[in-house]
Amino acid sequence: MNKDPYGQLASSLYASLNKQTRQAVSGIGAVLGTITSTGLKLDDFKHEMPDYMVAELPGLLSIPRYTAKGIVTLGGQQQNMVFDMEENEIEDTRLELGKGLKPGDRVLAVRVNGGNDVVVVCKVVSSGG
Repeated sequence: MNKDPYGQLASSLYASLNKQTRQAVSGIGAVLGTITSTGLKLDDFKHEMPDYMVAELPGLLSIPRYTAKGIVTLGGQQQNMVFDMEENEIEDTRLELGKGLKPGDRVLAVRVNGGNDVVVVCKVVSSGG
């Protein structure tokens, strides 16, 4: 019995496009990983990555009004003090995530440049602490 050549062509094109699509997006997306002493180990990739990027967040830091309690030492004498801090905004601040990461920290990473590079976006922790 003769098979439909158009059906075979459509099936072949579908399979080919499906394969190409899987290959194109396989290196894209967010993945969990662990910081090591020499790099980054992604959960879905068997090799450690010695070279990776880390997000840095420039911006304006807004600090709400708050009260701080502390001890002040003047002339060898200590005294308990209460400091009322006013609301404040500090321009040109930068959160440097990479300086706070240690080996063993779990992180969320995003693949970029077709999966050739990885950017660590943040540290992740359990909701229990």
